[in-house]
Amino acid sequence: MRSGALAGILLWWGAAGAVPADSSRVVLFFGDSLTAGYGVGEEQAFPALVQERLDSLGLDFQVVNAGLSGETSAGGLRRIGWILRRRVDVFVLELGANDGLRGVPLEETEKNLQAILDKVKEKCPQAALVVAGMRLPPNLGPEYAEGFRAIFPRLARRHGATLIPFLLEGVGGAPELNLPDGIHPTAAGHRRVAANVWAVLEPLLRRK
Repeated sequence: MRSGALAGILLWWGAAGAVPADSSRVVLFFGDSLTAGYGVGEEQAFPALVQERLDSLGLDFQVVNAGLSGETSAGGLRRIGWILRRRVDVFVLELGANDGLRGVPLEETEKNLQAILDKVKEKCPQAALVVAGMRLPPNLGPEYAEGFRAIFPRLARRHGATLIPFLLEGVGGAPELNLPDGIHPTAAGHRRVAANVWAVLEPLLRRK
């Protein structure tokens, strides 16, 4: 996790007792380097851009970036209990890509993501759930890639969650929107990702 992101989350949790009941509702982005803004900084990552959109529309939500570079589904499962120490109103799950890039067995990835969502529902039953769909390049074969893609809509259906069909729609595979590693979006790429997220998130937030 970038030190700024960690400091922000620690400050947020540390102030929990001082926040009144009618304070801003919380949108928590729980993810990996895509959420953390690897290579561009948290202030240019898509969660910060979602916050800007919320503020411009006068919608009373606080976005919390709980992204951790290099995070896997197993790592996310280990830290989710700490993250859920305070109320969350909308929980956006963006994990799994690092599992896929490492060839983690699909059933293991799905089991971990399932357990994360189960813990959110147990701790924050009022929270709306959002699952960010991911896809992989065909390096590990079409069967693995298709099985990986299918995890996310299946989880969304199982939990009654809102699905972002593909977080990197219009960004993945576009060299001009990615850093030289071909994996992480540039600032312009994050603006496109934020648009993908907002198209799904806005109707949900307006109902909260």
